[in-house]
Amino acid sequence: MEHMPEASRDRHSPFPPDAPTRADAKAMDARDPLAGARDQFRLPQGLIYLDGNSLGALPRRAPDRVFEVMRLQWGEDLIAGWTRHGWMDLPLRVGSKIGELVGAPDGTLVACDTTTLNLYKLLAAALAERPDRRTVVSERGNFPTDLYVAEGLFRTLGQGHRLKLADRAEDVVAAIDTDTAAVMLTQVDYRTGALHDMDAVTKAAHDKGALTIWDLAHSAGALPVDLAGTDADYAVGCGYKYLNGGPGAPAFLYVARRLQASFVPALQGWLGHARPFDFDPAYVPAEGIGRTIVSTPSVLSLAALEAGVDTLRSWRMADIRAKSEALTEIFRILIDPLAERLGLTRASPRDPALRGSQICYRHPEGYAIIQALVERRIVGDFRAPDILRFGFAPLYLRHVDAWDAAANLVDVIETRAYDDPRLRVRARVT
Repeated sequence: MEHMPEASRDRHSPFPPDAPTRADAKAMDARDPLAGARDQFRLPQGLIYLDGNSLGALPRRAPDRVFEVMRLQWGEDLIAGWTRHGWMDLPLRVGSKIGELVGAPDGTLVACDTTTLNLYKLLAAALAERPDRRTVVSERGNFPTDLYVAEGLFRTLGQGHRLKLADRAEDVVAAIDTDTAAVMLTQVDYRTGALHDMDAVTKAAHDKGALTIWDLAHSAGALPVDLAGTDADYAVGCGYKYLNGGPGAPAFLYVARRLQASFVPALQGWLGHARPFDFDPAYVPAEGIGRTIVSTPSVLSLAALEAGVDTLRSWRMADIRAKSEALTEIFRILIDPLAERLGLTRASPRDPALRGSQICYRHPEGYAIIQALVERRIVGDFRAPDILRFGFAPLYLRHVDAWDAAANLVDVIETRAYDDPRLRVRARVT
């Protein structure tokens, strides 16, 4: 099917007669307000990339930006670059730009370290804010590293803290009680794309005297987030998914302004000191969000991340979200009527307003099916035990890409193109 001439694809459509056609998808692309955004990314010819929820595409401005920092700033100015080019200010400068995308006012969000380290900092701070409480509420399906961080921190503290895990997202609010110190959730479920109601959960937590920690790894850059407007307490997120900051890009963290003065850094780094270049052996925390910074800024990585964030900031988040919903919905409308016949079970909510920028299906041969699609240059990913995950990054994906991906998914399953032992050999990264 991947070699089918474009003009004949609708004639060979695997979908019911009343389904959207490839021509319909192309018409949607013709009136797409984000159509020009695709040109701002480097994408391999003929590739349909549905894994931007794992690693975003390369913004065209990123290589020049990083090369400028390497050749002109580092290469010419060496150590003077810290002052002359404001390298030390990058965490706050880039953080402020990310803050525009997630409803975080200036001085409440900083780009630094990794999501895991930042989560450790915030969870420790939340427990210090609620010293008489011992429970952290999360859900069993939360991203594993979030749960690992909590368990590791609890062992370090040795004060009888525990994780209380809801089996379903809808059970989280009922799990919050007067012993809950913090509610720690990923806003968009990494496996299913199901979207938590940040406003409702935060209000429920506050009603019980608990704090909230939101993981925005699958939210930031893909859908509107309003941290200040929902009165969220803390948040973390990564820079390499929808922010397109590159592999292992710096993460970010948010601390509501009302909590900054009492924020107790569990990781006391020299750049979180009030006067780092006094080299005082006694730690004195910096004012505000600066105290959350631990290490020397990763200048090259922050330069790449800034290029990704600047690319994103060129477009309206409302348009990004509208296209995200349209992309996942055309895929769902095409696949759902055939799902039972194909052995697929939708894992994502039916309503596009209740999911992030991805849609997922379950199949016993999920891994091999994804590998068969990759061989056709349609890149999604697999999440154990059986989830086929298709991420739709609105800035560089087209509606016709969604149509072609759905058609190839049907063909791969119907022709059993996945039924090859070679495609069942699990790679280290799935």
